[in-house]
Amino acid sequence: MFARRHLVAAVLTALLASAAACRADGRGPAARPGAPGPSTGHGFTLVATGEILPHTSVIDRARFDARGSGHDFRPLLDGARADVLGADLALCHMETVYGADGAYTAQPLFRSPPEIADALAATGYDGCSTASEHSLDDGAAGIRRTLDALDGAGVRHAGTARTEAEAGSVTLLRAGPATVAHLAYTHGAGGGPLPAGQPWAVGRIDGNRVLADARAARRAGADVVVVSLHWGTEWQEAPDAVQLSLARTLTASRTDGRPDIDLVLGTHAHVPQPYEKVNGTWVVYGLGNQVAGAMADRRGRPDPRGNRSSLARFTFSPPARPGGRWEVTRAAFVPYAFDVDAGRVVSLDQAVARGADVRGLRDRIRDAVLSRGAAEDGLVTEG
Repeated sequence: MFARRHLVAAVLTALLASAAACRADGRGPAARPGAPGPSTGHGFTLVATGEILPHTSVIDRARFDARGSGHDFRPLLDGARADVLGADLALCHMETVYGADGAYTAQPLFRSPPEIADALAATGYDGCSTASEHSLDDGAAGIRRTLDALDGAGVRHAGTARTEAEAGSVTLLRAGPATVAHLAYTHGAGGGPLPAGQPWAVGRIDGNRVLADARAARRAGADVVVVSLHWGTEWQEAPDAVQLSLARTLTASRTDGRPDIDLVLGTHAHVPQPYEKVNGTWVVYGLGNQVAGAMADRRGRPDPRGNRSSLARFTFSPPARPGGRWEVTRAAFVPYAFDVDAGRVVSLDQAVARGADVRGLRDRIRDAVLSRGAAEDGLVTEG
């Protein structure tokens, strides 16, 4: 929640004007599995955002915004549209599965309206990780509905699968001149056991498997390998021992001298966690909740940190020699918050620039993001 109730209207007006001035979504078509990107001298920019976790209040707001016809999540995400459309590749984390026939629920089992997929596409997202602790909240049917809706909206996905063949394939996306592989895994799937006979339905975190998949993605034509991990300890801003250990393992692995993984993106903690360069590779331990209703911690106490997040922005430049690594030449983040009263995503740096009194909130997110020395490795804040 914010100190000034009129914040969202002012910020969204400016954001929508900025988005209108931006180019239409001119990204190329998603790369076919196995299709390498063209070789040019130009790089690309990737952005990633945190958990989309539609509580009942969020669903109700989308119903209101639809003016009596289904659910419209586009206004809710408009505050991120300028940042998302400004990237060559944009990734989200779809925390929940989709329900059907109006049977939408939230907490402890989430079944969200499938119209979210259309809003993600309209905002400019190219793909989403779908492996989370809520992946099995509605069994195999929930996974199928979710991936069907994302496919229908033209949003790629990684982390859950409808078939064994899909689980064994690599999600490849075009990012400017590069081909980017997106892999996704979760520490646990919650909700219930894996569907009978479908042990492949949800990608589970196992260091050896992640590295094997990353090498397979490279063989399939990936210039850059991005791994999304649903991991960590809820409500803890510092990465836990498991995160730190796995980050070291994954970033240390190399094939022919080239790192197997180029970027790690974390979710699950519900609060912004640090960014850190580990073995020369950027790791975002936790992006925080991009969209969520009013949150309560594990003791049931209201915790406004559950409505804070960061948008990660990484610029990759092509290798100096064929077969070399695409290097991150600029690393940045944007502090974000979700206004639970208005049901709107807000870029806090842009809010401050327009006179909103949210500097304290913005600075608390910055403190968490920079708490492991990322500024010394070149991480900057961008509005």
